Amino acid sequence: MSTKKVWFVTGASKGLGLTLVKKLLANGYRVAATSRNAASLINEIGGVSDTFLPVEMEVTEDNDVKEVVAKTVHHFGTINVVVNNAGFGQIGTLEELDDKEVKNNFNVNVFGSLNVIRHTTLFLRKQGSGHIFNISSIGGYVGNFPGFGVYCATKFAVAGLTEALAEEMNGFGVNVTLVYPGYFRTNFLSKGSVKTPANPIAAYTSARESEQAHLDQIDGNQPNDPGKAAEALIKVSEQEAPLVHLFLGRDAYKHAGAKIERIQAEMAGNEPLGMSTEIISR
Repeated sequence: MSTKKVWFVTGASKGLGLTLVKKLLANGYRVAATSRNAASLINEIGGVSDTFLPVEMEVTEDNDVKEVVAKTVHHFGTINVVVNNAGFGQIGTLEELDDKEVKNNFNVNVFGSLNVIRHTTLFLRKQGSGHIFNISSIGGYVGNFPGFGVYCATKFAVAGLTEALAEEMNGFGVNVTLVYPGYFRTNFLSKGSVKTPANPIAAYTSARESEQAHLDQIDGNQPNDPGKAAEALIKVSEQEAPLVHLFLGRDAYKHAGAKIERIQAEMAGNEPLGMSTEIISR
């Protein structure tokens, strides 16, 4: 048991995070699981043990994250794999969402992950090994979902910082994987998880239709199994040379493929104009 890796998983009290933690423990890994409410973790899984450390942590509080990372290292002696999974969906058009709603989504989805990265990479880099998974979304690769612009922007930000992190960790023995999940059958779109705009604007009919489709039709009918996603993450963590980009779900591949084709077509369509900006030496 002592040879099994130690995983540090945020947003672990429900959804993909909880499924992953249960899979890890069932496979003999050691896990530090964080949530804003440690009681929910204890109720679902159990109390502190040699293999499990449920910890209350607010990802947006930098000092809180620093203390929990230190507590994890003290408890297990190491951290091997980090999963930045904490986050939530914010629905609403760019005009509808107020400053507080927007910043709250960025604080959790982006700056929360950065806090975890800051304090775990310090340890992983010094030990010369480790793996960081940052959970983005297919909405962090394809942003053409009306009413999801701010949420997509947070996940695009996660994608950008993860690609940079992968380069920064080069040479330190730390692998980095950017995960683009499609629609998984979790409570992500359920009441209490996803947030809707406090002041919706009726004129945005396409956004309202998209919102209702997600809340009334897609929720509970997502095509992907979170258990299989958890198994995929575990398999990638054991690869000798894991790739940086990991798309999960046939739907994720479909959306990403369509965007790649569209970008290539639009690049070709404007190529003469786009290439005309070069300074020509005389």
